[in-house]
Amino acid sequence: MIEEKNGVFPAVCPLDCPDTCGLLLHREEGKIVKVTGNPDHPITQGAICNKVRNMTERIYHKDRIRYPLKRTGPKGSGQFERISWDEAVSEIASRYRELIAEYGSECILPYSFYGNMGILSVDGMDRRFFNALGASRLDQKICNAAGNAGWKYTMGFKGGTSPEDTEYADLIIVWGGNLISTNMHQVVIAEKARKRGAKVVVIDVHKNRTAQWADWFIPLYPGTDTALALGVMHVLFRDGWTDEVFLKRYTVGYDELREHVKSYTPAHVAAITGVPEEDIEKLARMYGEASVSYIAIGNGLQHHDNGGMNVRSIACLPALTGQWLKQGGGAVKTNGGYGAMDSDYLERPELRPNPEARSINMNRIGEALHMQEQPIKAVFVYCSNPLVVAPDTERVQAGFAREDLFTVVHDLFMTDTAKYADIVLPAASSFETTDLYASYWHHYVQLQEPVIGKIGEAKGNVELFAMLGRAMGLDEEAFMETEEEMIARALNYPENPYLNGVTLPALKEQRFVKLDMTPQASYLDRLPTPSGKIELYSEAMKAAGLPPLPEYVPLQEGYDGNHRPGKDEPYPLMFISPPNHNFLNSTFANVEKHQRLEKEPQLQIHPQDAAQRGIGDGDSVMVYNKRGKLELKAVVTDKMLPGTVISQGLWWEGQGRKQRANALTAERLSDMGGGATFFSTAVQVKRQ
Repeated sequence: MIEEKNGVFPAVCPLDCPDTCGLLLHREEGKIVKVTGNPDHPITQGAICNKVRNMTERIYHKDRIRYPLKRTGPKGSGQFERISWDEAVSEIASRYRELIAEYGSECILPYSFYGNMGILSVDGMDRRFFNALGASRLDQKICNAAGNAGWKYTMGFKGGTSPEDTEYADLIIVWGGNLISTNMHQVVIAEKARKRGAKVVVIDVHKNRTAQWADWFIPLYPGTDTALALGVMHVLFRDGWTDEVFLKRYTVGYDELREHVKSYTPAHVAAITGVPEEDIEKLARMYGEASVSYIAIGNGLQHHDNGGMNVRSIACLPALTGQWLKQGGGAVKTNGGYGAMDSDYLERPELRPNPEARSINMNRIGEALHMQEQPIKAVFVYCSNPLVVAPDTERVQAGFAREDLFTVVHDLFMTDTAKYADIVLPAASSFETTDLYASYWHHYVQLQEPVIGKIGEAKGNVELFAMLGRAMGLDEEAFMETEEEMIARALNYPENPYLNGVTLPALKEQRFVKLDMTPQASYLDRLPTPSGKIELYSEAMKAAGLPPLPEYVPLQEGYDGNHRPGKDEPYPLMFISPPNHNFLNSTFANVEKHQRLEKEPQLQIHPQDAAQRGIGDGDSVMVYNKRGKLELKAVVTDKMLPGTVISQGLWWEGQGRKQRANALTAERLSDMGGGATFFSTAVQVKRQ
């Protein structure tokens, strides 16, 4: 495709988004001039979001890093000089050898996430390199770990309702997710269901774009989702809306759950959640009477101290009314399990000389960079921007500012993190590389081949880590494979029957190939839980020291309706920092067009809370707690319950202002799965 200067070429959206859209790239004289959706893609059908439509603004951005750079000034100053790739690789290899000789290989830590969802880029050659090196392991728990753990305890398998089938639901509940901004094609399918008469209910702490689109918005206090789910269960059991035949055949613990939820009366739950008693009754009645009900479980509610239990509790609801046997019924947290590939082949764990190497949770990178025993002496950052996305960023920044920390950053831009690097390497965009993409929502696997040549001296992750592996003298065979060889072998994985028919030749011919969903029809008969059934009562949770039944546990930091802050409480407000519409985490936050669309960092504050503090619409305010501070413009609105403040989007530092939302958030881990607790954050707000 690179050889042809003009034309329209197939591509895949690389962003960390459930939709994994099929794209068309329009190229003139070798340059991409327009990005559109591919109308032939069976799920995304030509519709794409504004972020991707303006992707050329990012690919050809004037600030894109084009050459390797070496730091010349103080860390954080952004002062660098151009060097060659040979010099950069030699420097990295030399420093790594010295550090390994003095401190051992676990003094080196990779730090990455899914800034590019390409499987080879972030779950392939990079893993081989750090395995063969013997580096510390990174627990990638910053996004969905708590919810995945809660879902797994209940359902066992990381899979749920097929997206296409949700068109046949007559009740769609969006619980803790802003789908218009983060899963737009589920909204398109929900609109088809609406035309059939379906109702859409959104449960969230904030009346975001999706809540405004819904037929009914139910606001609640942050972190009280489990209590609301238990209140619904109470009414379902009380009023006989449960499917007893389904419960007896496919679940364990239904009698224990029936007894357990008797204490979660609508009155009790209303006091906790802030949801009126009559609304709890109405919601349960709608769910119980629905012929086919579907729950889309979002990311937001898992980012709490009790985030795993929130998802675990909601995941129990479809079983109570037998929804899993109905087309379009059930729920989705993630469908990523269906497309699982041969990860051992991709990552080559057998290359590791130290199989018992320590693991470091990425949510605690700030703590890790300050460890005195077995200190981290080198960090390699790629596909992530920890100085913006990681919690407690003041502490994270102090760690990256260490002069004795050798830091390499591989990125398209001089991010907040890259400014603290010793070596900055130019990254290739996804449209410049070959990679494989699988959705964690729909069932199509897609192939991306280069559409443009690499800009400047940029390199993709596969090329980069293969080059570093060879430079370090690591297992030669592992670092000589081509992208196509890796793709073909990763897909040849008989252990996953859903991959039947998904091959490299098929992908080259069709660009997107659907998983073989035949096994889904009988998966309830062989769930990979200890009992083989849906576990409403979980012995595994009990053994792990967790409540075996869904149980509401208040936040460690924050408030519910029964526990409001006293007048002397220094941080009486709950701070939530969900995604905005035009960024994806910190991606696009440096692109002028997207900045103009979002205007500036803002704090949404309820009129009652604003009046108590003498804050007016448009005032400059400071949001602060013991960890840090954030400077924003106030927007006085009643889109949430009093006591909750909202700042959407992760902005880079700029114009001398403190605008990193995660300066306020804690490194505490969730109740299960080791997940982040971004939204269990208490703050105070004052007028500037």
